[in-house]
Amino acid sequence: MNILVLMKQTFDTEEKIVLQNGTISEKGVNFIINPYDEYAIEEAIQLREEHGGEVTVITVGPERSENALRTALAMGVDKAVRVDSEDLNLDQYSTAKILEAVIKNRDFDIILGGNMAVDNSSGQVGPRLAEALNIPQMTTITKLEIDGNRAIVERDVEGDKEVIIVSLPVLVTAQQGLNEPRYPSLPGIMKAKKKPIERLEIGNLEFDEVLEVKTIPTEIFFPPKKGAVRMLNGEIKAQVSELAVLLRSKSKVI
Repeated sequence: MNILVLMKQTFDTEEKIVLQNGTISEKGVNFIINPYDEYAIEEAIQLREEHGGEVTVITVGPERSENALRTALAMGVDKAVRVDSEDLNLDQYSTAKILEAVIKNRDFDIILGGNMAVDNSSGQVGPRLAEALNIPQMTTITKLEIDGNRAIVERDVEGDKEVIIVSLPVLVTAQQGLNEPRYPSLPGIMKAKKKPIERLEIGNLEFDEVLEVKTIPTEIFFPPKKGAVRMLNGEIKAQVSELAVLLRSKSKVI
């Protein structure tokens, strides 16, 4: 199988976010593989171990994102591709178009990605890419099996389980619970140093239309701090009366 994995390098989830001049400061920040993408990488490696083939991980990011690619290679991925996005402000639409340009002339049986990135949480890149490539898509999957030229997928829905059978090629996005991502081993880390990273420039890619950004952030800010919780005591009738007064005089919602 030819397996492609979409990967993004994101802030470590333990990092403290600092706003500086209206933007998020990256000074001294530790970057990691987007946690949901780790599930996609692990699933791709397991598919290769079961069915044979090759796993290629693809990212659109600056030079620092090669650290994340090396980690993926150390986990067991065969090849890596980085499209240089240095000094570019991309959105989900333009990122998907770049990935389409990279992938459309490559042979693949399945594309895996994370359900969403923990930095912007849009969950749009995978579905947008599938639409651009005109292939089926299944999002937030928790189980995946390949049987010949079809995929059997499970998804959690409203506390129940949905089973879908779809023909390959297909794009799926991974949810927590799909697997348990492995840690890179020492031999894997050593082998990763010799594995190839293909570096591409956006200017050298072929697009069907002019590459443009569809969304532009106008402001980045922290959510307002929540006030102290006020507990109501006493008889239920008295609590209801007090609550009504508070909603009218303090919160001014009634």
